[in-house]
Amino acid sequence: MSPRHTLYDAPALHRFARDAVDAGAEWLAGEGSGRIWTHRRFKPSGEEVTAADIEVERRMTRILVDRTPEIPVVGEESAGAGPVPETCWLLDPIDGTMNFTRGAPGYAVSLACVVDGTPVLGVVHAPALGRRWTTGVGGAKAAGVQGSRSLTRAVVGLTGTGSGRPRSARLIGRLYEVAHRIRLQGAMSLDLVGVAEGWLDACVCLDPGPWDVAAGVALVRERGGAVLGAGGGAFTSQSSILAAGADPVARELIALWESLDS
Repeated sequence: MSPRHTLYDAPALHRFARDAVDAGAEWLAGEGSGRIWTHRRFKPSGEEVTAADIEVERRMTRILVDRTPEIPVVGEESAGAGPVPETCWLLDPIDGTMNFTRGAPGYAVSLACVVDGTPVLGVVHAPALGRRWTTGVGGAKAAGVQGSRSLTRAVVGLTGTGSGRPRSARLIGRLYEVAHRIRLQGAMSLDLVGVAEGWLDACVCLDPGPWDVAAGVALVRERGGAVLGAGGGAFTSQSSILAAGADPVARELIALWESLDS
């Protein structure tokens, strides 16, 4: 951790993260599931947002600001257009809002602590599934994720395709041709959890927001998986594509995307 933030050790940061996620997830599973909170509207980007997204972010931010006043909190619903601080909390109050508004269980609260541009802590909580995934405290890095190392044998998750995007449509078509199977489940954080857990061999996230993927990136890397960005380098928040999995298949996915016309 950078010298400015040595005030907070890893166990303390994990405790603060759990407190914040508890507050958001418990409210979301109770009062936040009511119709008044799940009514959707559309952002200028075309993405859906609900009053529940905003309220979960408010509740979690309040806890994080109280516990770690020196670390800024950057949430999806309140972030401005400027660059994300190198050290901050990154929060997606409901990743998979489209699933949430339709009563589908594939959505999650996603929280990461990023230090010097690298996600060092991640918590992903799926209220409708009753599941939570958290990076460890001081544990050794795993030898590697257990998924396929070849795209032809890989089950690949794909998110961020949107609609009306010809290059994304071409990627879907090529993946149908070369991958074993593809899955479009609608939540980047849960696709990354899928790679960490072995439900998916790999995943591709197109145009990921830093809050969408930071927690999942920390989880996959802790399990020894590769998380790559444009050009096949390590993924950063400036990259417009993310591929995760065993290193060889992640590299195949980046190469496949970059072979398509923009």
